[in-house]
Amino acid sequence: MQGDPGAMHCCIAGGGPAGMVLGYLLARAGLRVTVLEKHADFLRDFRGDTIHPSTLTILQDIGLLEAFLALPHQEISELSGDVYGEIVTLADFRHVPAPRPFLVLIPQWDFLDFLAREARRFPGFTLRMEAKATALLEEGGRVTGVQVETDAGTSVLRADLVVAADGRHTTLRPAAGLASVDSGAPIDVLWFRLPRDAVNDPARTGGVVRPGTMLVLLNRDTYWQCALVIPKGSVDALRAQGIAAFRERIAHTADFLADAVAALADWDDVKLLSVQISHLPRWWRDGLLCIGDAAHAMSPVGGVGINLAIQDAVAAANLLVPHLRAGTLRPGHLQAVQRRREWPARVTQRVQVAIQDEILSPVLAGGNAHPALPLPLKLLQRLPRLRRLPARLIGIGVRPERVRV
Repeated sequence: MQGDPGAMHCCIAGGGPAGMVLGYLLARAGLRVTVLEKHADFLRDFRGDTIHPSTLTILQDIGLLEAFLALPHQEISELSGDVYGEIVTLADFRHVPAPRPFLVLIPQWDFLDFLAREARRFPGFTLRMEAKATALLEEGGRVTGVQVETDAGTSVLRADLVVAADGRHTTLRPAAGLASVDSGAPIDVLWFRLPRDAVNDPARTGGVVRPGTMLVLLNRDTYWQCALVIPKGSVDALRAQGIAAFRERIAHTADFLADAVAALADWDDVKLLSVQISHLPRWWRDGLLCIGDAAHAMSPVGGVGINLAIQDAVAAANLLVPHLRAGTLRPGHLQAVQRRREWPARVTQRVQVAIQDEILSPVLAGGNAHPALPLPLKLLQRLPRLRRLPARLIGIGVRPERVRV
């Protein structure tokens, strides 16, 4: 092992939205913080691209909103879709209580690059790319740092607090002996992109639902970011049918994509997101805190996972900065973060499970060649004010956080 490079107030494993926002907030508060990101950049096969009004409010709190909105992006005031041949509006964000009442679509790597640039303005912030936290350091039962693997070898990084923000496939959570509980998910998602005809294609962001098929479409101006929802574990059967059959299925679901599907050359162009909903009964140990997907893996339903993880980061900063600054951090302070954020996470997961079980699974089962529009969607069309409720749940969520440090 190399020598101890010096203790930090906080070491954050994972440079995703939760890790980067927490790193920014801690450095902004004058603390010394290092974020470890195992990849060389922020590009990934699957990254959620939606930034919700709750996160836009946080960006306003820290004075970054206008700079963020200067980046290339799309703004979505309504979510709509083609459900069994009828265009329906699912959510109207124009009335949510936020400084910017819309969703922002932006590649997540652009969002993370933006946060990294802004965080580097603070002298206490360090971002180490291609550096993976592989094990925990412990003294007397307390976590005191991490072992770090890089191309240059193995080193140690000591910190008053280690935060596991390294996602649902976290390394540090099992290393700490913290076991998660899987709630199960009946779906998986195939993620791909197709070129968009800006003249002839519809402009809406939403999706297309047919008996047995659900295709989510995010309008990214020059291309569609697509997500085909499939029954859990069915990807091998789809692949066995060949990429040509997959192209035909997409074109049959959304006929305006009939020419665009030629862009799918082979299965390398289609990425599997194995959907998981799980939670930690306990998010912390002395010296260690789990947040974001490391504490509560979310379904992609509603696109709320990123924004919920950012809420965790804000709550952690609000509650922990005074104790990190004073050197008085205790396990009870970490427990307070879980008490603050566990209820919103669990409520959101229960809603996601209900949607998956009561709506998505029956759609994917098919069986009715001429299905009727579900009653909740009929009500949303007859009573437009009801569209504000799903917009509030998606855009603001349960117990939104504001920056106080």
